[in-house]
Amino acid sequence: MTTHGPAHQLVLVAHGTRNVDGNQVSRAVAVAAGERLGIPSRAAFVELSEPLFSDVMVEVDVPVVVVPMLLSTGFHVRTDLPEAVAKASVPVTLGTPLGPDPLLAAAQVERLLEAGAERAQRVVLVAAGSSDEAATCDQVGAVALLARAWGSPVELATLSGHGPRPADVVRPGDAVSPYLLSPGFFHDRTRREAGEGVVVADVIGPHPRVVDLVVERAEQLMARSSAD
Repeated sequence: MTTHGPAHQLVLVAHGTRNVDGNQVSRAVAVAAGERLGIPSRAAFVELSEPLFSDVMVEVDVPVVVVPMLLSTGFHVRTDLPEAVAKASVPVTLGTPLGPDPLLAAAQVERLLEAGAERAQRVVLVAAGSSDEAATCDQVGAVALLARAWGSPVELATLSGHGPRPADVVRPGDAVSPYLLSPGFFHDRTRREAGEGVVVADVIGPHPRVVDLVVERAEQLMARSSAD
């Protein structure tokens, strides 16, 4: 365990979902990362679940590092999170989205193998999607990282926004890797739209690689905060 003084608190902020299991992913990662770092930690949500990130920012009374449990740039990263951070009365250091990152790609590979996919299979990475061009760039980066880690071609499909839909990309015999951290609406849609004869992996979830990544990002933010 890495031990830091009690001068920092870690807040993981996720989108939030009406799916109870989906929200538990962020809470589990927050607990594991906090234990590794030796600092208080908690999960918060942009919407649909409590505590709301905006409320947490009003309540915090020690310096905070915020790691977004989000996979790409978008409206929440550009607008919602900075607006909430501005409400805090203590120093808050806000990080960037988790993805794309090689650790996420490694976790996706493990989820594919757990689902029965084989290395020779063509893979389609299915993302929630966005109308933000920066998010599309992030998703393309995630595809490249997964292709490198998987060792076979990977194509991109999205459930909304820019990009082709799964029905246009997924073929029988493919394996689908949901580029999603939590179960819920988008994962259910991925399974439905993937079609028959396709291996669909589980969401990335509270994978140990995700905890590693959150710890890495939090340590970077604490170092930045201390240097300011």
